[in-house]
Amino acid sequence: MMYTTLLTSLDNNIFTVTINRPDKLNALNKDVMNDLDKILDEIESNAQIKAVILTGAGQKGFVAGADIGEFVGLSKEEGKALAKKGQDIFFKIENSSKPIIAAVNGFALGGGCELAMACHFRIASENARFGQPEVNLGLIPGYGGTQRLVQLIGKGRALELLMTGNIIDAQAALQYGLVNHVVPQEELLNKTKSILEIILAKAPLAVGKCIAAANAAYSDKGYQTELESFGECFATEDMKEGTSAFLEKRKPAFKSR
Repeated sequence: MMYTTLLTSLDNNIFTVTINRPDKLNALNKDVMNDLDKILDEIESNAQIKAVILTGAGQKGFVAGADIGEFVGLSKEEGKALAKKGQDIFFKIENSSKPIIAAVNGFALGGGCELAMACHFRIASENARFGQPEVNLGLIPGYGGTQRLVQLIGKGRALELLMTGNIIDAQAALQYGLVNHVVPQEELLNKTKSILEIILAKAPLAVGKCIAAANAAYSDKGYQTELESFGECFATEDMKEGTSAFLEKRKPAFKSR
């Protein structure tokens, strides 16, 4: 499938999706959001895709925010509809059964920070910058940023960033727990791929259930989701293969069944 704002490549079952508006620091406009919505459906349906790297074109910006020009003149109801669409798309990322990792290669501000936070975790280049500066526009984050930022770094730090609009560098993001690793920019994609290669050697159905159970931790159904998912694993061929391989001291051959 062709996308007007995204570049894609598939290598060893790892699908790299690059937001390609470098002249606008990859800002999220309607076209980008529509393409992301469609590509997430492709990711779920394409059996050749087992993991995803999400990044931005160029060396300055992952996604430097939303396209603010599209906000001008919107009514209250239109603003809510815009946020609802963004939240729905980002929920698709968060709830994907396949690991989606953000390789943050520069500015991740506003909607870009929200996009990165919707991914299952984040790897940052040394020049990455994070922030939710919406208050400078008389706004708040609308694509889930107020919720995920609190979940990831805690309420106090999150509220400071939300209310000041301050931008933090990659090392502060690492200290806060917003990102898992910080690497030189030239090593960013290789570092992300190396982690995904480890994940892809594990049982795919179990990986998907880890995602679902971890996401449920923020609801009142976390333990029940873990219990159900744990039990469901016992009905899979992968579980039988994994335990047999362990006992037989050999490498497992998982088949996603």
